[in-house]
Amino acid sequence: MVYFCVHPKLGIPAPPPYADPTTTGPRIVGGVNYASAAAGILDETGQHYGYRYSLSQQVINFENTLSQLRTMMSGTNLTQYLSTSLAVMVFGSNDYINYYLLPSLYPSTVTYTPSAFANLLLNHYARQIQALYSVGLRKFFIAGIGPLGCIPNQLATGQALPGRCVDYVNQILGSFNEGLRSLVTIFNNGTTHPGAIFVYGNTYGIFGDILNNPAAYVRAKENHNYTKHKLTSLLIEEALFCAVLLSYMVSNFFHKV
Repeated sequence: MVYFCVHPKLGIPAPPPYADPTTTGPRIVGGVNYASAAAGILDETGQHYGYRYSLSQQVINFENTLSQLRTMMSGTNLTQYLSTSLAVMVFGSNDYINYYLLPSLYPSTVTYTPSAFANLLLNHYARQIQALYSVGLRKFFIAGIGPLGCIPNQLATGQALPGRCVDYVNQILGSFNEGLRSLVTIFNNGTTHPGAIFVYGNTYGIFGDILNNPAAYVRAKENHNYTKHKLTSLLIEEALFCAVLLSYMVSNFFHKV
C-alpha cells in the first residue's frame, strides 16, 4: 500500500528496482527501490527461499547508489539532496512469517521468547537506521507490522476459529510495534539524531480498523482467497487512500496489498 500510494501523491514516478541493471546514472536521482521479497531485518530471515537482500545488505546497496551519486553532484548538493530525500522503511513482517513462526525450519521460537525476539529485531533495525542517518539521510517513514494473524499464510495453519484471525500471532507483534514506536520517539528527541525527522506508521491500527469496521470505510463483499477461507474483500474509494483508481484491500499469501 505504501509503495503504490505514496509516489503518486508526491507527483513522482515509482522508483526503479535496485537489481535492475539499468538502474544507474540519471535513473537513480529520483530514488531507488531496494525491496527484496522474503527478506527481513535479520540476515537469516527467508533464507529457505534462496537469494535475497536482507536489511543490512539493502543498506550496503544504498551506499553503492550513494557512490554513484557522488560522481554526479558536488558534496554540498549531495548533502542537500540526501537531507530532503525520504527513506520509506517497511520491515519486520518477514522476520515473523519467514523466520520466527517457522519452527520446523528455524530454532528461533525455542531460542527467543516473543519479547526477546522483538528486542533482537529492534536492536538490528536501530543499527541500520543509524547507518543510513550517518551517511546523510534525514527524513524517515518507518512502518510498523500489520495484523499478520489475518493474512492467508497464517489462516492456512488452521489455528484460527472460523471467520477470525490467529490471535496469538497478532498478540506477539505488540512488543515489536510498541518498541518501534518508542524507538521513533527517541530518535526524534533532537539529541541523538539532530536535524532528522522520523515518522511512525501505525500499520496495525490502520488495517486492523479496516478489517474490524469495514462499514466505516466502504461496502464490503465476501470473497474466497487461495486458502479456501472465506474472507472480506474491501473496495476502497479513491478519496480514502490512493487518489487514482478504485482499488481492493486484498491479501496475497503473505501481505496486505
